[in-house]
Amino acid sequence: MPYDDLRSFLETLEKEGQLLHITDHVMPEPDVAAAANAVCRMGDAAPALYFTNVAGFTDARIAMNVHGSWANHALALGLPKDTPVKEQVSEFSRRWDAFPVAPEWRTDPPWAENVLDGDEADIFKVLPLVRLNDGDGGFYIDKAAVVSKDPEDPDNTGKQNVGIYRIQVKGKRRLALQPVPMHDIAQHLRKAEEVGEDLPVAITLGNDPIITIVAATPMRYDENEYELAGALRGAPAPIAKAPLTGLPVPWGAEVVIEGVIEARKREIEGPFGEFTGHYSGGRSMTVIRIDRISYRTDPIFEHLYLGQPWTEIDYLLAANTCVPLYQQLKAEFPEVQAVNAMYTHGLVVIVSTAKRFGGFAKAVGLRVLSTPHGLGYATTVIVVDEDVDPFDLPQVMWAVSTKMNPAGDLIQLPNMPVLALAPQATTPGITDKLVIDATTPVAPDLRGHYGTPVRDLPETAHWLARLRELAH
Repeated sequence: MPYDDLRSFLETLEKEGQLLHITDHVMPEPDVAAAANAVCRMGDAAPALYFTNVAGFTDARIAMNVHGSWANHALALGLPKDTPVKEQVSEFSRRWDAFPVAPEWRTDPPWAENVLDGDEADIFKVLPLVRLNDGDGGFYIDKAAVVSKDPEDPDNTGKQNVGIYRIQVKGKRRLALQPVPMHDIAQHLRKAEEVGEDLPVAITLGNDPIITIVAATPMRYDENEYELAGALRGAPAPIAKAPLTGLPVPWGAEVVIEGVIEARKREIEGPFGEFTGHYSGGRSMTVIRIDRISYRTDPIFEHLYLGQPWTEIDYLLAANTCVPLYQQLKAEFPEVQAVNAMYTHGLVVIVSTAKRFGGFAKAVGLRVLSTPHGLGYATTVIVVDEDVDPFDLPQVMWAVSTKMNPAGDLIQLPNMPVLALAPQATTPGITDKLVIDATTPVAPDLRGHYGTPVRDLPETAHWLARLRELAH
């Protein structure tokens, strides 16, 4: 049964032993973030955290690390919590094949229970805000789904966007949002600003786990996140109409903030400890004016710690970055077997492929860089043979160390686009990119000396199963 809201998912996490209640009296800083930082070090079965006794707040409810392990990610997809990573990615891809599944409009959303309008719309009255890292320039909202639509699509034919972007709290009715140029909301904003208009937005917090996953998925511009949510859920995603903006928002959200990105206004935002493991520094960013806040009674503030990988964001952005890249490459190159883009949001992408002819692997690697995600994120692409598992890093490193010859297997492309947060860029937003061909050369490329490779003994699979059974 798919989850319609965050609360039902937290109940499942608790039943599965994947939710820790922190009832001790803790300080908002540094305890909440430090605990979320620490739980990331507990490995691929780390639990979510639920704080209910935070100093300075009455009845605060803060959920952290909800997606922050492969066990929790599996449960979000309705799979057993011990489902292996590769199987989770394969299942994600299989469900994607059902896309699109139209959403279901519902009335009486739980977030409509309470409303703050106009000058009363004070974000500090609703959210128990805490800083995440000690160098952050203020409070951030970093796990909200931001809904916007193409201003040139008044009939709602599908050019809408549900995305996750970092949001700094600048005042009770004022936020700063970072629209990375490669993301859809940046295109919406550009079109609105070209005609001098504000861009309406709805910011939804505490969403069901699948909505959060699809909001972090690099889809094509005209693809609808709610339709992907339906495919992943195996049932239509429930949505409701935001009362002020009319935007479609998740029915089960805890909080819905409505307002506008004010046209052609910018303010200094940051610094912020980012998914790259580095602070981003301050920069000029867009400004949101809050006009209405709707929220459930006793709302749960779902927050996300990020910093030096791996943290929750790395689990959240793993399968849903691998699969669209795989789908896009597979459509053009049927030889592609698998794509691993789990590392630092796909700044490194590993592709496994068969080859039609010499040089083919390099062409596949170059195509990665022109995908919607590759344009802004992929900086290094490693291409390996079809019998190398891109999710098995020892195999990948074997391929790099024995198949790659720098004399002919490296392609460096200068002055390519990348998101401004990439710390390796000398000029923010511009960097060189690299394709590494770590495949076995095939004709007419006859470089190297590759005789008969050593293979697993025929009995190895039997013994592996037997040894695993004995170990348990």
